[in-house]
Amino acid sequence: MKHIDLLEAFRPGCEQEERDLELILSLAHADPLGILTRRSLTAHLTPSGLIFNPDGSRVLLVRHNLYGAWCWTGGHADGDPDLGAVAVREAEEETGVPVKLLSPAIAALDILPVYGHRKNGTYVSAHLHLCPSFVLIAKEEVPPRALPSENSGAQWFNLADIREASGEAWMYPIYEKLIARAKRYR
Repeated sequence: MKHIDLLEAFRPGCEQEERDLELILSLAHADPLGILTRRSLTAHLTPSGLIFNPDGSRVLLVRHNLYGAWCWTGGHADGDPDLGAVAVREAEEETGVPVKLLSPAIAALDILPVYGHRKNGTYVSAHLHLCPSFVLIAKEEVPPRALPSENSGAQWFNLADIREASGEAWMYPIYEKLIARAKRYR
């Protein structure tokens, strides 16, 4: 499914998602390829996923190099209009664990600020990540591993420990949405 079709099919669960969807769709219709690639320097699509174990009691998080916090997986679409496939690919690259989509539908939608920073020796200006999120499933039997270019670790956490592990207060409401929506898919 093309990225615009997938975005248009998303049903917001709160006012924040309604407003973010309006903005993302306006950007998508104005420049469909720009938000799908990094050609748009101000905002681009970065599908993410929260990885649950099969019974939904634990999540697999990575220790993000840039933010120094335990967080979900995700990355730039880089031209791929299959946003769910991007979320799966990023999760597998960042953890070394095979994952699958619990549902092909976008589970949550957020716009996240990225502050100016250096990456690979080059300055990256502040911009927005247009973040469709997916619920992913993985078996705990496969030991996770870090992807040093992206993170310094990958580890399973009990749901009750996500807030403390993350340390990013602004991210916890997103995780809460994904936890609640994952329960509806089951």
